[in-house]
Amino acid sequence: MATKVYVTGVSRGLGKAVAEKFLKEGYSVVGIGRSSDIHHVNYTFLVCDLSLQSDIDKIQFDTTCDEVILINNAGQIGNLQRISDQIEPDFEEVMRVNTLAPMYLSWSCLQQVKGAIKIVNISSGASTRAIPGWAAYCASKAAIDRFSETIQLEEKEKGRDVNVWSVAPGVIDTAMQEKIRSASVENFSSLETFLDLKKNDELTNPQVTADKLFRLIVLEEIDRVVCSLREIE
Repeated sequence: MATKVYVTGVSRGLGKAVAEKFLKEGYSVVGIGRSSDIHHVNYTFLVCDLSLQSDIDKIQFDTTCDEVILINNAGQIGNLQRISDQIEPDFEEVMRVNTLAPMYLSWSCLQQVKGAIKIVNISSGASTRAIPGWAAYCASKAAIDRFSETIQLEEKEKGRDVNVWSVAPGVIDTAMQEKIRSASVENFSSLETFLDLKKNDELTNPQVTADKLFRLIVLEEIDRVVCSLREIE
């Protein structure tokens, strides 16, 4: 069966690791983002700033494949500061990258592709709990969880071969974690927790997370929409 995999945020971190994992397993991969240094005969890169609707609108999915996999990985943590202390809140940018871009890409994929579809939205444990200093981020991930559950129900009602997951990947050793650790304790009360995760070597390697995500998607090891990769050993 011919499958094409689309991954957003492939410049580094989890997105890059996921794209490389699928390529290693013999899949054709399309990377979406502002930059990429992946070089492979089965890899295509589409330049796209996911904060710009005009860029998102240009993305076209391959309608000749038997199956399309869309992995909405790109994300923004936003300002690490309490809302009342932010001079210029970044609600729009955080919601556009974390929520609206995956929503529009999912919509576009569902509109264009008539074969089997698997959509994976990278969520967070922050979708289910409030973390001071992360208000916009928490809200964006909670929204993508509900969106994912809803479109899964909608497509099942229509009898389509569509599977959707909104996945909390765990705490991964990426640039986002570096930004979190650079915050001040005055603005981010949970700072010590994240410093300890790094100090105690408790952050997950992106490649390990990519392997688990691959298993989730290909083997469908979890049958709930909102889930965590911690459920996969």
